[in-house]
Amino acid sequence: MARARGWQWRKPERQELIWLCVGLAACLLLWGFLSLAGEVMEGDTQALDARILRAFRDPADPARPIGPDWIEPALLDITSLGGITVLGLIVVAVTGFLLLQGRYRTALVILVTSASGELANYGLKNVFDRPRPDIVPHLRSVASTSFPSGHAMQSAIIYLTLGAMLMRIAERRLTKIYCLTVAIGLTLLVGVSRVYLGVHYPTDVIGGWIFGFVWASICWLVEQRLEPITGIREEREGT
Repeated sequence: MARARGWQWRKPERQELIWLCVGLAACLLLWGFLSLAGEVMEGDTQALDARILRAFRDPADPARPIGPDWIEPALLDITSLGGITVLGLIVVAVTGFLLLQGRYRTALVILVTSASGELANYGLKNVFDRPRPDIVPHLRSVASTSFPSGHAMQSAIIYLTLGAMLMRIAERRLTKIYCLTVAIGLTLLVGVSRVYLGVHYPTDVIGGWIFGFVWASICWLVEQRLEPITGIREEREGT
């Protein structure tokens, strides 16, 4: 009987269930990214991509985007929120704040997540080497390859990571929802701006969003698992 009790099923703790759900979501999204990448490389998405890009332009003049005059400069500003300069400044500012608060290990996690995400983005672009769209004139100068969108990917990684960090600091549920909503909203706006400006295919942006979420989830899971070893939890509770 004693041995039987030792094999009784243990109800998973809430934290373990969260890890399981996030890990499962990351695996499913990674499979989705690989499937999308395969379709993109085979050219199966090209017709739909082209149709969506043309839908954002005046049929009589492809160089002119649809909508009122203020939309183009507004989306040029928004797309900068996913650029390496703005994201780099945000990471440096947040890291400085964490260091001043004595949260050295958390600052290191932010730096490692953002830097590794940039390296992953560089590697993926070189692997797939998809040319930029030439269906409509670009409304912003670009240099790198197209798939996946670096702006969409890095926005997902950094904004979602910072949103998750703020959610852990916030005490009220409404505040937590607000932090997550802002992080997701910024990520979505940056991605949409890349398609509107004609510098990315929609599938580039979708691929960037998916892989960015996967990368942010992996880094979060690693940080969660290493909390007892690295002392991040004690550091957070102490400050």
